[in-house]
Amino acid sequence: MKSQATLVLALLMPLAAPAMTALAQKPDYISDEEEDKIREAQEPSERIEVYLTLAQSRLDRIEGFRSKPMDPQYDNGAYIDHLLDEYISLTDDLKNWIQDQYDRQGDMRKGLRKVLEMGPKQLHDLGRIQESPDAYAADYAKSLRDAKDDLTDALDGATKALADQVKRFGELKSEKVEAQSEKERLKEEKKRTREEEKLRKKERKQAPPPDRDED
Repeated sequence: MKSQATLVLALLMPLAAPAMTALAQKPDYISDEEEDKIREAQEPSERIEVYLTLAQSRLDRIEGFRSKPMDPQYDNGAYIDHLLDEYISLTDDLKNWIQDQYDRQGDMRKGLRKVLEMGPKQLHDLGRIQESPDAYAADYAKSLRDAKDDLTDALDGATKALADQVKRFGELKSEKVEAQSEKERLKEEKKRTREEEKLRKKERKQAPPPDRDED
């Protein structure tokens, strides 16, 4: 178990902050309202979802900003770079939280599945920015690469952590119900298909013979 924890730690922490703080002092990359949302989310999976949502909001702002004509009077590249730095900081907070809860053996299966659901979309969003460079792309190219690397580390760590938590806690109840429902649906579908086939055979037997033209 110790080696597994070490592996998850290695995947989660390469670009994360060296030590986790308990939000004793508000970081400059979150607003007061966002700080409240984070503080109120004490349940492991709930806090994970808050970090994911806040990180996504930075990507949405970048997309909205880049979709409009940029005013050359302003330092547009620096603004995008700043949003990417905030995204990286929030991803690091996410990784730190996952590692902390993993060490405490907190159940975060639901949140980890959310990481694996939302993470690839965010990675796609970052890739889209990279693949469609604007006039200021050079100003934030490094931060963009770091954001992609950081998120990739988070996804790898979440995958390992989830596999271990499923072994420890089992599958989520909702997933069991879902699997059972799918099994019952397939069973019912097969039954209905057999009954329809029987009915067709019966109808063919009862059908009158086709009319034949008299010679």
